[in-house]
Amino acid sequence: MPLTKIYGGNKVTYLLNILGILVLIGIAWALSNNRKLVSWRVVGAGLAIQMVFALFVFVIPAGTKFFMVVNDVVLSVLSCASSGMEFVFGALAVGPGGTTASGDPSIGFILAFQSLPSIVFFAALVAVLYQLGVMTWIIRGFSYVFTKLMRVSGAESLTAASNIFVGIEASLIVRPHLKNMTRSELMTILTAGMATVASSTLAIYIMMLKSQFPTIAGHLVSASIMNAPAAIIMAKLLYPEDGQPETLGQNIKPHYEKESNLFSAIINGANSGVKLIVGIVALLLAFLGLVALLDKIILLIGSPFNTLFGINIDWTLRGLLGYIFYPFTFLLGIPAQEAFSIAKILGERVVLTEVTAFQDLALLIQANPDISARSVVVTTYALTGFAHVASIAIFVGGISALVPERMKDLSSLGFRALLAATLATLLTAMIAGLFFQGNSILIG
Repeated sequence: MPLTKIYGGNKVTYLLNILGILVLIGIAWALSNNRKLVSWRVVGAGLAIQMVFALFVFVIPAGTKFFMVVNDVVLSVLSCASSGMEFVFGALAVGPGGTTASGDPSIGFILAFQSLPSIVFFAALVAVLYQLGVMTWIIRGFSYVFTKLMRVSGAESLTAASNIFVGIEASLIVRPHLKNMTRSELMTILTAGMATVASSTLAIYIMMLKSQFPTIAGHLVSASIMNAPAAIIMAKLLYPEDGQPETLGQNIKPHYEKESNLFSAIINGANSGVKLIVGIVALLLAFLGLVALLDKIILLIGSPFNTLFGINIDWTLRGLLGYIFYPFTFLLGIPAQEAFSIAKILGERVVLTEVTAFQDLALLIQANPDISARSVVVTTYALTGFAHVASIAIFVGGISALVPERMKDLSSLGFRALLAATLATLLTAMIAGLFFQGNSILIG
């Protein structure tokens, strides 16, 4: 099959994505703590897994149709969550343009009532799937692939596979192995947690974007799967293995304590969802307020230099981070007229969490109906992950609670893991852009 058929006929974009992949790997290698120990088998196998998966999703008709089914199933399940939300919150839970069963119209989009409550439903659903053993078998399947092809430890593979579906609780399934893990293994676990998103939080992004981007659910699932091997790649580049993992090449079973019965699983899952909502709201309240204060300080300092070299400078934290991420939007192949807007969204994710970034992406699509489908798709892949400053505290603190004796190691790896996770999500976006087709079913 000719490249122009596979890559949508845009050779410039294709070459930019290839260059982007090399640049990201080069950055990680250059910043590695020991470049001589880098396992290029891990890097090559991880890239191969990602590319085969992207080929399946974007190019092979059976693959794109399969993920359309996944998209429809997720949206259908999400509609079930909406039933409980509407019963509790009434018209407040109905999205713009909709009405309740009794005919009450929506009063507009409200994050607290239309997106966040869906976390409770999805957390309970995942708990049920764990209780029934369904989730365990799926996770073991992904873990087997990572272990055999990438030759990493079974504990690393199992955590990375688990992070496709859950968040910080993924570390619980390897709890017996945490104490004796190498620093490189701990780096992988932290990176996998920050580079992926839990299925419960996927619901937030779907609720935000489904009106403007009808097939968002399929892409989010695809991105979360692709981010797992990407996380291993970047973790092993930035902190190569220099020890002897106990579970190297082994397929280990998840350490999971089942509830006494199905109803207990539902109750505890729902309660975990409530705690997650409280945590997200607290982060948003704190970080949005602090960033607004920081913006005022930056504007005060930078206002005398509003124009430099004939360029109007955006003196906000979001704008300054946008300048840092602008080269990556160029390598992603995003058109020049859309690049800086996308770069600011990618930049704000680092400090304001992906929730705010996805919301701003939805607003950007709404304000610019002519925005290219390709820009929306690759940006979605680049944003799908917990790669932000707050996640350092979440994952380092959460895992340290399980193994307090490793707190020093975990805390010293926090910022390096954040860098690895950020590079991992960008790598996934580069590969998604590489195989993107203008006529892909997953665009809608």
